[in-house]
Order: sequence, then C-alpha cells, then structure tokens
Amino acid sequence: MVKAVFFDFYDTLCTWGQPLIVHLQKIADRYGFEIDAARYAAARENLYAEASGSDPTTHALLETMQEIIESYYEFVKALGVQEHVEQMTWELLQSAHSLFAANAATLYEDTVPTLQHLRDTGLKLAIVSNWDTPLNPLTERLGIAHYFDIIVASHDARVRSIKPDPHIFNYTLAAISVSAEEVIHVGDTYEADIIGAQGVGIRPILIDRDGTQGGRWDETIQSLSELPELLSVAECLR
Repeated sequence: MVKAVFFDFYDTLCTWGQPLIVHLQKIADRYGFEIDAARYAAARENLYAEASGSDPTTHALLETMQEIIESYYEFVKALGVQEHVEQMTWELLQSAHSLFAANAATLYEDTVPTLQHLRDTGLKLAIVSNWDTPLNPLTERLGIAHYFDIIVASHDARVRSIKPDPHIFNYTLAAISVSAEEVIHVGDTYEADIIGAQGVGIRPILIDRDGTQGGRWDETIQSLSELPELLSVAECLR
C-alpha cells in the first residue's frame, strides 16, 4: 500500500521565470553589448555543466555558492564581454539564478491542487531534490512547505547526498518512517529520479511536462493532476 509520495522540486513542482537568454539580452541592451549566437551557445553549454551543482560530500554551502558565482562570471567573459564583467555577472545572477532570484520561482498550476488532494487522502509527502541550498525557506515563500512532512535538499549539511545516490532517498525514508515499498517518487530527470528511486526499491514515476521524454519510462505523466488516478490513491488507502 502506498503511504508516501516523494517529489523532485525543480521542473516537477516549480519552474523558474524566463529563459536565460531573455535576461541576458536585457542586460546586453543596457550595456550596449551584442550577443554572438555561436559564442552564447558554447558558453551556455559550459555554464550548465559547471553550475549544475557541486558534490555535497566535499563542498560546504558557501563553497558551492562561490562556485556558482564564478561559473556565471566565466560565462559572461566567454561571451566576449571585456568591461563591467563583475557587474553584469551580478545582474545576471539576480535575474536568472535560483539562489539569487528566488522571487522568480513559479509553481505549476497543478502543484497545489495535487498536493492538497494527496494530503487529504492521508498520504505523507516529501521533497527529495538536488538543490544547492536548503529548500525550506524557498518552499515557505512559495506557500507549499506545510504540505510536506520533510523537505530534503542534497546540499543540506545534514544530508550531503545527491540523487541518484541512495543515501538521500534512505535519509528521507527514515525521517518519515516508511519503507521503500510504501513510496512512489515523482521527478523529471531519468538518471537522478528514475534510476535513483529504483536503486532503493522505490516505485518511480517520470513527469515529462514538455513531452520530450517519450518512451523512456513506462509510468510517465505530463501533469501532476494525472498522479491520483495513476496511483489509484483511493483504492490503495482502503
């Protein structure tokens, strides 16, 4: 019987404002800088690789934040910017990065109704996220923290484990006193969420909001509103 649902955070419950290029273009216009498309594409690829999250087992929180700042600084330089690089970097971080632009976070329309429904059926809920800082302040700001029995971020000093590593899942299981067989995990990333959950015996469900992961996983949804029916929650709780 399903007793708990774990959720990934980013691109599962929440998304982030406008695309990077939109913020960058506004800054470029202010500073009279022209963005070269080819240089932007190469720099963006490197940025996402470098700013995707450090190893929480070896990096303290402030070290991780410093790495993110430096990766955006290198990104701006890679665009060919020669003047005001630090200032443009800071403006870009404040506009586009989740750690510095928390107000740009937006819940999907299906998030709150689904969380409320699952809570009403008596399920325990948790967030299990690869995130560079503790997530409690952000989820409180978004008004969803109260739905969860625990909110677990990979870079929390109490956790220090990044999906698909099993520890972050096992930590959450122990915290809310459920077994892996009693849990499903919903996330948008195949390796982190599907492989990670499977590795500890949790039933994974892939959320593919933009329909780009067709055929990757049997249990796939495009909206959280599909989740109650897929789980047959009412029947599971009889």
